[in-house]
Amino acid sequence: MPNQVVETFNLHLLDSNNMIKSVLIFNNHGKPRLTKFYQQIDIATQQALIQEIFSLVSKRPDTVCNFLEGSQMLGGKDTRIIYRHYATLYFVFVVDEAESELGILDLIQVFVESLDRCFENVCELDLIFHFEDVHNILAEVISGGMVLETNLIEIVSAVNEANKLKKRTGTMATIAGSGAGAAARDLGANLANTVTNTLQSTVSATFRRSGF
Repeated sequence: MPNQVVETFNLHLLDSNNMIKSVLIFNNHGKPRLTKFYQQIDIATQQALIQEIFSLVSKRPDTVCNFLEGSQMLGGKDTRIIYRHYATLYFVFVVDEAESELGILDLIQVFVESLDRCFENVCELDLIFHFEDVHNILAEVISGGMVLETNLIEIVSAVNEANKLKKRTGTMATIAGSGAGAAARDLGANLANTVTNTLQSTVSATFRRSGF
């Protein structure tokens, strides 16, 4: 997705006391591909916000700055909309007005680079078919509206470890399931043999008493 890896970030400008209010990804047609709100907002308001923010950023030419005064529905002048436009996707962060625009722009780049490494050249389809993984990657960067990690290597490493653990857990569950199935089959076979043997013994005893 990105043209090149950004080697120098302005992430030191971020203030841990400030808050990221929402993270949005939508395509050039306004279709949301990821929505994450760090405030309690009802679904109808969320959809209206996405439409409003898309209408604001999609009209801006690529030659202007990548931040503007926030949505009237989400704090007005107290918020900032900061975004990057990559090919068919907009990555948008809505933040406190006191937050550093440059720091957030670079945080978006870190997020995009993390997606790019985890998905090996991320595209819109990855966001559609692997939305849970996308949310997990975002959770390594931001938690509760606060910046959690900005080191690209640490983010990717944490995601890879989580994926390995998930695979191991799935494999163990499959093995356990197979073992339980085999045990059930053995139990069923043993029970059937026991019933058959009991019936045969009962029939034989009956015939003997009858003189056959």
